[in-house]
Amino acid sequence: MGHLIVGDGQLFYTDEGTGDESVLFVHGGTCDSHDWAPQIEPFAVRHRVIAPDLRGHGRSSAVSGGLAPRDFADDLAALLDHLGGRPAVVVGHSLGAAVASVLAVERPDLVRAVVAVDPAYGFDPEFAAGVAAAFRAPDPVAVAAAVLAGMEAAVIEPGLAWLATWHRRRTLGTAPEVAAGVFQGLFDAPNEVTLRPGAEDYLRRRACPVLTVSSDASLKAKGIDLGWEQAVSPHPYSAAVAWDGVGHWIHQERVAEFNELVLGWIAALPASPA
Repeated sequence: MGHLIVGDGQLFYTDEGTGDESVLFVHGGTCDSHDWAPQIEPFAVRHRVIAPDLRGHGRSSAVSGGLAPRDFADDLAALLDHLGGRPAVVVGHSLGAAVASVLAVERPDLVRAVVAVDPAYGFDPEFAAGVAAAFRAPDPVAVAAAVLAGMEAAVIEPGLAWLATWHRRRTLGTAPEVAAGVFQGLFDAPNEVTLRPGAEDYLRRRACPVLTVSSDASLKAKGIDLGWEQAVSPHPYSAAVAWDGVGHWIHQERVAEFNELVLGWIAALPASPA
């Protein structure tokens, strides 16, 4: 594990496993790298696995500046530059998928492929405006906790009911300015990274392969479908799948199925151009 100085703060990360392929795991808003506990060891068997806490989250300190996807992507670019090695497969959940996409567009030299897990992009501007307004309320942490816990309501397996409680309680420990900044960074207009229609042109600039794994409920809430996801991921190896009966944390709810899908997709990635 280590800490990287970023601006006036520190970015915590772990770096483990070996292999020619590096995998960078990027968690969602008001979360931390613990979210990837079901993936780190299985992926580290054959890959170098890097798992940071984003600025203001987990064991990373706050950093002067913004909390939009571009700000987080700049930090991760600094981390990958610091660690060296080959371009990474960037696996991002929710906010992390938007961050991974910005990294792929702005620093394609660092990104071999993107795995977008229930990504926080593709929102209708009218819906987004309502969400952004909610996070300008006096208690943005309570709003975030309610929203994220509610996104686990689709979990049908009784043994996973604790996930909603875990995510709600962890969110309650987030600094109010971080909770507000993260969600306003995603939902405030104008936002070419996350809001339609501007996001469509921006996401098409990801020249690398993209695997998108969504929940059916999230696609319906955003008013899009797999056809939209496929249209914004033009690389011929890109793929998009949607699973029914899952909440927002797909990689925690269906661990074996998710790991098999992503590891298999990574194993068959086409060779990068010279």
